Amino acid sequence: MKLKKLHPELVAGMIDQGFDKEPREIQTICIPKIKSGADLLVFAPEGSGKSTTIVIGVIQQLKEAFEEAPRAIIIVDNKEKAFELEAQFQLLGQHTNLRTFTVFDQGSIQFQKDTIYEGLDILIGTPRRINELLSTTGIPCANLKLLVVDDAETIFPNRHHPLVYRISDGSIKIQCLLFANMQHKKFDDLLERITKRWEVINIEPS
Repeated sequence: MKLKKLHPELVAGMIDQGFDKEPREIQTICIPKIKSGADLLVFAPEGSGKSTTIVIGVIQQLKEAFEEAPRAIIIVDNKEKAFELEAQFQLLGQHTNLRTFTVFDQGSIQFQKDTIYEGLDILIGTPRRINELLSTTGIPCANLKLLVVDDAETIFPNRHHPLVYRISDGSIKIQCLLFANMQHKKFDDLLERITKRWEVINIEPS
């Protein structure tokens, strides 16, 4: 991953946070592939840098604010992880004008709908709440460019995989990025069900 090939405002945020030093293996491998538009299924152990890779990859792809409808949906396992990821976007994206918002099960769904329709670029949320918002036309998907799933080994066994299929089926142009700590038999169905040219990446424990 060469910083000079990334969006300048992203690079500025990375330098501010000390990411101008030696990148982790997952970032070196995945960021260029994300930048190229590849659909990825990434297996990497806890603590390998998956969340930071997601943030860098999404900022690189979106670059700056555009219109009102979200261009990236990021699904995570729980509210705490959603807010942790949003905090990383605020740090690494501080020199961009990208707009991020987090939705979760216990929050007011009407407030979340209103905030989404005010305009944002990146929507982070728990699978149940994102599904509820989609089912009540709470998420406009006209500009959707990226679908990202973190904690996929938890989300798929918990019967949230139809949500992933639903979003991915909504546009043939959507780039899918799935990150998991470990393999699961449900991923075989994923590779067959979503007909994309998946690149499967395995990062070994260091």
